[in-house]
Amino acid sequence: MRRFEFPIPTGWFAVAFSSDLEAGQVKPLRYFARDLVLFRDAQGTACVLDAHCPHLGAHLGEGGNITEHGLECPFHAWTFDGGGACTRIPYADKIPPRARLKAWTVLEKNGFILVWHDLAGREPYWDIPDVGEYSDAGWTDIRTREWTIRTCNQEMAENQVDAAHFKYLHGSRTMPTTTIVKRDGPHMLSRSTTGMTTKRGPADGEIEVNTWGFGFTTTRFTGLVETLLMASAAPVEEELTTIRFAFTVRDIGKGITGGIGKAFMLEVARQLEQDIPVWENKNFIDPPLLCEGDGPIGVFRQWARQFYPSAELLEASK
Repeated sequence: MRRFEFPIPTGWFAVAFSSDLEAGQVKPLRYFARDLVLFRDAQGTACVLDAHCPHLGAHLGEGGNITEHGLECPFHAWTFDGGGACTRIPYADKIPPRARLKAWTVLEKNGFILVWHDLAGREPYWDIPDVGEYSDAGWTDIRTREWTIRTCNQEMAENQVDAAHFKYLHGSRTMPTTTIVKRDGPHMLSRSTTGMTTKRGPADGEIEVNTWGFGFTTTRFTGLVETLLMASAAPVEEELTTIRFAFTVRDIGKGITGGIGKAFMLEVARQLEQDIPVWENKNFIDPPLLCEGDGPIGVFRQWARQFYPSAELLEASK
């Protein structure tokens, strides 16, 4: 039985870090319940296509390579450009009209390679902002982590407004308060108070979370030192998700920034790993039985509905 009734949502989702993909490199992927292939073309542009060659079904990510003509299939050397068009068949003068693959819309930004997914086939109708800290010399080098978890995007995203679990699951020193400050289409802004304990001592402060759909989030922590966490959770299957974290800390010098940043990263990772057994074994309760102090979970769920195309829209897209 399925634990959740959610289809794979609409949004931008990271399928890799930029640093994972070198020039000319080809990688097999599994996201959105589909086999995909990720590669950098001869110009260095990140591209994602459906994985299986329309000729005889070889997986282009398993042994495919980059040539001047595009991504070459390892089976018969049919070659495809980043838009999915077949550009060359070495033993044929005429390319069949149907020799093409689905090309996914790719956005490379803030150190992530993101792909647009929409079950209704709509083009992207929101963007991911540039994150200033990512390219600011006053911030430390990015540190990254990733996990694959047996859950869905909505369950993971709901954590940001579930105030009480920070105390009772993660052991925060105080009972946090969380407020949704703004909802503007796919963008949501929330703020929380927090009292964390790190290896360098107590870290009281505020957390500001900006979320664009379920696929890209920035979390800014002010306390011992300003810290930024960029995160993207990408659906592999309907109930399997890969989440990527990228951390950076404002460089305040004095030889302490790196240690604080590492301690904060370890604490956030520790908390996420505490969530994993809960996520992997819980069911989605709708409507939930809420009480005072739970945080704005109901408001979050209203906002979240927009990322699932209606039955009418899905029917019209066929």
